[in-house]
Amino acid sequence: MRRFDRLKTILAMDPERDCDEIYRLLSQYEFPWDFTRSLELALFRTYAVPTIGRLLDRTGEFTRCTQKRYDDTVLVLYEILIPNSERSREQAVDHLNQIHWRYRISNDDYLYTLATFVVMPVRWINEFGWRALHPHEIRALTTVWRRMGEDMRIEAIPETYAEFERLLDDYERDRFAFNDGGRRVADSTMRLFGSWFPRPLSGPVSDATRLLMAPHLLDALNIPRPPGIARRAVRHALKARGQLLRLGPPRPDSNPVIPRPASYPDGYRLADLGPDSFHRNRSRRDAPPPAACPVPR
Repeated sequence: MRRFDRLKTILAMDPERDCDEIYRLLSQYEFPWDFTRSLELALFRTYAVPTIGRLLDRTGEFTRCTQKRYDDTVLVLYEILIPNSERSREQAVDHLNQIHWRYRISNDDYLYTLATFVVMPVRWINEFGWRALHPHEIRALTTVWRRMGEDMRIEAIPETYAEFERLLDDYERDRFAFNDGGRRVADSTMRLFGSWFPRPLSGPVSDATRLLMAPHLLDALNIPRPPGIARRAVRHALKARGQLLRLGPPRPDSNPVIPRPASYPDGYRLADLGPDSFHRNRSRRDAPPPAACPVPR
């Protein structure tokens, strides 16, 4: 297989009908590292919305058991986006809805969070990936996340990538503001990223996360802006990485990237995922999710 063979395969598919397969090829073979990093950084953007940051802080999940909260998010999304069957996907969507509907989350905040999942991987890959995404691929990714939003009973979902991008930029301009809860959750997440490395590197890695945050995001979280030269150096390094990958061989079909969660070294079941409070409250856990977003826009 040659470097651009998968792109040819993708372009021969229908971006609506075959969106799931296109997403699988992109996230497990073409750009697995880029998808992970872009969605990790997307988390910080949600913390800068006060209604979201305060809620995440109030649950305590991101500060008390940050690794498990991170792993649960990754695994639930994996079960939905790369399912073994349509039935297993439906079960994962139901599980996600049962976790979320216990909280008073506005439709606007749901829409913004969905927009971060649509927009941030595209922006990251187009800047740092070994190739830019084709409009065909962007359409498929948008379709995948639109369906996720529909399954979550979110209302007024944008139709196109351009509309998602406009929603994200407008929401950040209008809603980003400092809140103590969001900053606490951001600090916990940065410490988590650092904890994945040996002790001498954990501090620098944790601090380096801010080098990739947009200036307006840093300001909203009240995180000091790093020196411009350091920010430019990191971005140049990431672009160089992409160019080196472009010269190398593609990932073989036999080696897809799959989650390896630290919280579940012996494997997991869908029922294991979610906060402890969700599992303790059986009546809420087993109740069906509402037919629409629980808080009006």
